[in-house]
Amino acid sequence: MKFVPLPKDFYEASASAVAPALLGHWLIRRTPHGICGGPIVETEAYLCQNDPACHAAVGETPRNRSMWGEHGHGYIYYIYGNYFCFNVVCRPKGFAEAVLVRAVEVHFGEEIMRQFRPVEESWSLTNGPGKLCMAMNIERDLDGGDLCNANSPLLIANNPTLELFRKERGPVVTTTRIGITKAAELPLRFYLDGSPFISKRVAGRRLKKKSHIADTA
Repeated sequence: MKFVPLPKDFYEASASAVAPALLGHWLIRRTPHGICGGPIVETEAYLCQNDPACHAAVGETPRNRSMWGEHGHGYIYYIYGNYFCFNVVCRPKGFAEAVLVRAVEVHFGEEIMRQFRPVEESWSLTNGPGKLCMAMNIERDLDGGDLCNANSPLLIANNPTLELFRKERGPVVTTTRIGITKAAELPLRFYLDGSPFISKRVAGRRLKKKSHIADTA
């Protein structure tokens, strides 16, 4: 199957706009065992201004250097001494915004994901940012990678049935962010309410539902 990456200008907007627009597009990982991944169903935005929860709020460091680089690249960090988290860098170089991908549905290479993360239920393979990185073997060596390169080991590809997928899994729900203490009240978490792969459906303050979202690709 041919995967067509989302274009670089898709990520030029603020993370607050890119985060909901990513819902339904495919996160694809190429491994020595084959391809795995699926549609993104949950995201969180982190902003460069007035957002103390954003890693870039402390300035540029070796850990967050990819956030300060070109948009359309990955930012991967290690957390809690156990897990990696995958983010998409947004806005032009120097602005340091990113979207945390919190959950994807398993559509490609489930048997590959189970090698990296053996669990009983399919939905528990990738229903959380650390879980999906473990299942898809996304680690720090992929930090800074070009997500718009069709030959990249990690990319985000256009879902040719995006409109139908969003209709089936919708509506889009916007809530406050979860798992953080700083700026947790900001309405920057987005998910497709009909997906069984959402990390925490009831956590966070639900703000609104939308029957559809604009496609900025």
